[in-house]
Amino acid sequence: MAKTATAKTPSRSVSASAGRPTGATRAAGSVAFVGTGPGDPGLLTVRALELIKSADVVITGTPEHSELLHDLLGERFEKVTLIDGSYGEDGQPLTSASLARLVVRHAKAAGNVVRLLAGDPWMYATGAEEAAACAKADVTFEIVPGVSSVTAVPAYAGVPLTTRTTGEVTVLKVDGKPGKIDWAKYVDCQTLVLLSAAESIAEVARGLQAAGRSSGTPISLTSVGTTTEQTTVVSTLSGVAADVEGVRLAAPVITVVGEVVEMRGALSWYETKPLFGWRILVPRTKEQAATLSASLRTFGGVPEEVPTISVEPPRNPMQMNKAVRGLVEGRYEWIVFTSLNAVKAVHEKFDDYGLDARAFSGLKVAAVGDKTAESIAAWGIRADLVPSGEQSVRGLLEDWPPYDDVLDPINRVFLPRADIATETLVAGLHDLGWEVDDVTAYRTVRAAPPPASTRDAIKTGRFDAVVFTSSSTVRNLVGIAGKPHASSVIAAIGPATAKTCEEHGLRVDVLASQPSAETLAQALADFGAARRLELIEAGEQVAKPSERRTPPRRRAT
Repeated sequence: MAKTATAKTPSRSVSASAGRPTGATRAAGSVAFVGTGPGDPGLLTVRALELIKSADVVITGTPEHSELLHDLLGERFEKVTLIDGSYGEDGQPLTSASLARLVVRHAKAAGNVVRLLAGDPWMYATGAEEAAACAKADVTFEIVPGVSSVTAVPAYAGVPLTTRTTGEVTVLKVDGKPGKIDWAKYVDCQTLVLLSAAESIAEVARGLQAAGRSSGTPISLTSVGTTTEQTTVVSTLSGVAADVEGVRLAAPVITVVGEVVEMRGALSWYETKPLFGWRILVPRTKEQAATLSASLRTFGGVPEEVPTISVEPPRNPMQMNKAVRGLVEGRYEWIVFTSLNAVKAVHEKFDDYGLDARAFSGLKVAAVGDKTAESIAAWGIRADLVPSGEQSVRGLLEDWPPYDDVLDPINRVFLPRADIATETLVAGLHDLGWEVDDVTAYRTVRAAPPPASTRDAIKTGRFDAVVFTSSSTVRNLVGIAGKPHASSVIAAIGPATAKTCEEHGLRVDVLASQPSAETLAQALADFGAARRLELIEAGEQVAKPSERRTPPRRRAT
């Protein structure tokens, strides 16, 4: 992981890498103050991403910044020096003056220095004081505004701060001292946004009512807004103290007082996403699961990739080498790709031989589905055959033409595939009159077990859903981590995968209509939406599957 330094640790100089359009490292004696927004990394600005990706030294502002950097920088994360801007070497929080000195010292060193601040650097943050210290020390600086929690969190809670008839907004930082505030000044404020008010909300409500604010005035409190842990409590000034009692509202909390809160019932869009806050296990590597995980996030899910399969070259490459040479020499009429891994394996073998897409000239190309066809297209090759119906081996065979010794000059098919692939396609092509060179292009082996905490979460039902994208992911997950708990929703990408789930004693709750990541995510989202509606209609509290224990599943018969 990245080298993490304390406040007294000198930064190390690392040459800037690609990511900054000019390719230049800022001169020594400069720093960029970058606002990271309220929590959702999707709210980062383009300029913020540019500077973060070219940083050599990053001074963080919150513990979450380290995880943010890890996700954004990838392999380059290890080359960046992280400076903890929250605590000093003694473990105590840094004072504003100490933090300013820390920023100035590192900014004077060579390299790209970035200071991260939650929200906006100049709005309820220490950015202005730190920038003033830089100016005093003749250190040049840049300010990159971030989305402030003052506006973003209410937006994610479905509470507009202004409307056509409500145009006044007042922001007040309570900071745990409501008794020192003259609430009479805020009685007539149309919309009042309160910061750091959750712990003393009862006293705040009493103060506003005593000053003349109506006891029925709507109020909302939103915790950790813009994240998938967001929680919102809606009440009135007279009832808020009782309504928040016993509710865990983790900091930071944004409070809104005013009639605009009543619009949340119609405008709540984030917390009502069908998979909001669901912790979803995706038994694939981050690279393989990218499309699926991205789709799940759009529905509010929190995907967690767990590799169950490792893809490795065949033990003996001779068969693959011979087949590629035969392809170049015109031995085959068709080549058929049944997976993205098969496309990758052939592509890599072409690279070894110094070949490119021109070697496919005169060869017909088949793909098992749209995603595989897109992967081939990225190589500059258009698939001649993609199933018109079910995107599977069975669908491929339904559309495959029989061999015609008049129309087809060659009767041989090149099938690069995994070592554990079934014989269905080979047998079907033989029945259609084709000869098949069934070649092991790659091996799939079981990955190492995930961490103990993940295995425990799988077995005890702390995952709300598990999405299986192949039969091998089912077998391997059960083998390395155990069977998912009965409360976890099981989603399968197709009938074959569903059958394997049932063979392992898992009841399939969701089955994708088409074998694609997007369709699987949509199917799970539809299930989540229907489940949410059922709970609401039954008058029950909407809760995630992990929060509602169900009887153990019986093995499907």
